[in-house]
Amino acid sequence: MSTERFDTIVIGAGQAGLATGYHLAERGQQFVILDAHDRVGDVWRERFDSLRLYSPAQYDGLPGWGIPAPAWSWPGKDEVADYFEAYAERFALPVRTGVTVDGLTRLGDRYVVTAGTDRYEAGNVVVASGTWQTPVIPDLADRLDPRIRQLHSSDYHNPSQLQDGPVLVVGCSHSGADIALEASRSHRTTICGPVRGEVPFDLEGRAAHVVIPIMWFMANHVLTERTPVGRKMRAHVRSGGGPLLRVKRADLSAAGVEHFPAKVTDVRDGRPVLDDGTALDVRNVIWCTGFRKDTTWIQIPVTGADGWPEQSRGVSPDHPGLYFVGLPFLQAFASMLTGGVGRDAGYVAKHIARRQSRAGVRPSAPTPT
Repeated sequence: MSTERFDTIVIGAGQAGLATGYHLAERGQQFVILDAHDRVGDVWRERFDSLRLYSPAQYDGLPGWGIPAPAWSWPGKDEVADYFEAYAERFALPVRTGVTVDGLTRLGDRYVVTAGTDRYEAGNVVVASGTWQTPVIPDLADRLDPRIRQLHSSDYHNPSQLQDGPVLVVGCSHSGADIALEASRSHRTTICGPVRGEVPFDLEGRAAHVVIPIMWFMANHVLTERTPVGRKMRAHVRSGGGPLLRVKRADLSAAGVEHFPAKVTDVRDGRPVLDDGTALDVRNVIWCTGFRKDTTWIQIPVTGADGWPEQSRGVSPDHPGLYFVGLPFLQAFASMLTGGVGRDAGYVAKHIARRQSRAGVRPSAPTPT
């Protein structure tokens, strides 16, 4: 097993990794970005076909170059994917695709990153591998009638994957509502789970031009780890689903989608049963039950009591040279958003540059674009 050595390794070439790479390059740092996918942006290409961002394009850009779309348009998932790929090329970011990192350990004052038989060492590592990676599906799913087709939202692309017959969407957050509305056009559809609020205006209507700038300011400067309301929301965002955004309860009702506030808690005769005792006769189940953060590959004690990595503005307090970017509420609500991650990435890159300077490491010459 040969070893490649870098000053800094960034794990993940999504929005957090690319933004971090941009700022590291601006400071002349020597680094590499490792990503498991075949192409930059594939994590977006794999999402359901009709997905569009929940914020207009003017708020979706990474540092240095905004997304090339009209300011008040709502980019689709393939547009975002292609933008990420073009962004990496535009700034000549050193991304290596097809590298699945499976281990991170510490060896003296350096870190060791492994990806199968490949081994990398660096004095600094930035974990930018995404907010949530591992789909959450309840254990009771294994007890459902095998004739029921089951998909997690991460595997759902469009209604052509569904078999004839009724559809149950489990989880009434924004992605669940979007998918339920789409499925209802060709299937009788039911959605279950509590609604955790909904945005009280049309996301793409005229009111949005007034309200969204205010919401964006709050996401960056009010809902932060430094304010009581921000800390309260951080715990909620990290543990539960979000509010309804583009698709509201009224939209679901108008489309004939039946909503049960109860959760699926049991199985009876192969059918899903809600916690109010209602058994649902369905042929398809789409689990919009979210994801969890996977840190099992990090063989360093980094998680706190809530299961999330401990950090202060992305800087690990116990492991010098270890950083996190892209976590929900890393600094503010906007930290996990495409257009909000750049501030955190810039802070981490600045910290790395100072650390390298103290160690006597000269910055490399900037890569021409």
